[in-house]
Amino acid sequence: YSGGQAIKALKEEGLEVVLMNPNIASVQTNMDAKSDTKADHTYFLPVTPDFVEEIIKKEKPDSIVISMGGQTALNCAVDMYHQGIFEKYGVHVLGTQVPVVIDTEDRQLFSDRLNEINEKIAQSITTTSVEGAVEASKTIGFPLMIRSAFALGGLGSGICVDEKDLRENAKKALAVSPQILVEKSMLGWKEVEYEVVRDVYDNCVTVCNMENFDPLGIHTGDSIVMAPSQTLSDEEYHMLRETAIRVVKHLGIVGECNIQYALHPESLEYCIIEVNPRLSRSSALASKATGYPLAFVAAKLALGIPLNEVQNAVTKKTQACFEPSLDYIVTKIPRWDMSKFEGVATNIGSAMKSVGEVMSIGRTLEESLQKAIRMVDPSNPGYSPKFKFTHEELLTELAVPTDRRIFAIAQAMYDKSLSVAEIHDITKIDHWFLRRCENIVKTYDAMKNKSLGDIDHGMMLEAKKNGFSDIQIAECLKCTEEDVRSKRKSFDIVPKTKQIDTLAAE
Repeated sequence: YSGGQAIKALKEEGLEVVLMNPNIASVQTNMDAKSDTKADHTYFLPVTPDFVEEIIKKEKPDSIVISMGGQTALNCAVDMYHQGIFEKYGVHVLGTQVPVVIDTEDRQLFSDRLNEINEKIAQSITTTSVEGAVEASKTIGFPLMIRSAFALGGLGSGICVDEKDLRENAKKALAVSPQILVEKSMLGWKEVEYEVVRDVYDNCVTVCNMENFDPLGIHTGDSIVMAPSQTLSDEEYHMLRETAIRVVKHLGIVGECNIQYALHPESLEYCIIEVNPRLSRSSALASKATGYPLAFVAAKLALGIPLNEVQNAVTKKTQACFEPSLDYIVTKIPRWDMSKFEGVATNIGSAMKSVGEVMSIGRTLEESLQKAIRMVDPSNPGYSPKFKFTHEELLTELAVPTDRRIFAIAQAMYDKSLSVAEIHDITKIDHWFLRRCENIVKTYDAMKNKSLGDIDHGMMLEAKKNGFSDIQIAECLKCTEEDVRSKRKSFDIVPKTKQIDTLAAE
């Protein structure tokens, strides 16, 4: 996604583009003569310093873009920077510079850079050995969290409750990374992220903010995520927005990045978890959710074009220097493939296990959530029980998150076996989210003992606003989908198509 957009932006500026290791499933490799957004030269080679160097020798490029190829591209660029390859061939890195990438990826440097502007990062100690981690735990105390530097998708990270746990996890983490961070666990805090763009002239805007339905402790890639954030007060939203801009300016990022926070649910206390100096899966989600083409804009900014001169591709009149405001709710639900592998642990945590995601758009959280559950494979008709958990299994499922937790919450609500407060105490999911889920169940209960004839216009409208499909309503009323459809049409309740505002409030 990012690469395709970037090529489009670079070609628009009349540049010759060499593409390496493209995603063959996307439009990056269109060989169609009509496509003016394809790369001039494409190499199907792995992104490793040796191969990249060979291509630099052959193609003799002036500059290189490193922020569009995920974590792999960044790590490769850092290696090449240390080996002096870019300098040797006079290749200029566009956008965020490699020392800045190192500042964000090396946990100790990141901590030092944030301390320069008195920003709060979780209390943590970096180490390169298992014994060092055990020493650090004496200062930090259990439960604690370990994270790896320079790692993709939270690889090698996890929550440790005692020393045995820590030794085991630290050993695993050090197998994939040279350095680990032992930090205070903030389990149960809210997790919020902002997508930020900045140009070389220090203009900076936050394009989209997102909030995880699941509290801290589950990787963003494995969480249900809502955009824009739903439970933040105006004060919290602006506090985190100002911090994001201050941090991004201080670090010196050019182009796009995302910043992740842990926010205490009952106070204004927050910590910065990390800054990703690249386009990520969150960026693709944010672009599609807001209609703001982040990768396209980032590529233009990397060329040194100021934000207020990057034109909106749709209107051809407005500029990219604005912050979209959304009048809808976007829900992202991850897609897991646990069933294909035998003996795989289905519990999810701070290391990512999902293999894809779906995005749904709705006017209410209820509608957006139910749509997403219907879309994600293996799908369910909506927010309703899917597995028959016993009470013990249900409690375990809520306490130790797996890919089936949302269905466990649904079962507890439909069965009335746990109250919202009890579910909150076990899962630490925000009350507001749980109340929205409860709304869905209340609507179902209101319809449950009625026949189709008893359903009036108001009831049908409420069910639709809360995201119920005709099939779900039919199942609830013990009739056919066709019956529900004709009844609904007789009330003149029909779908409306709305467009994502490509000018996003300009």
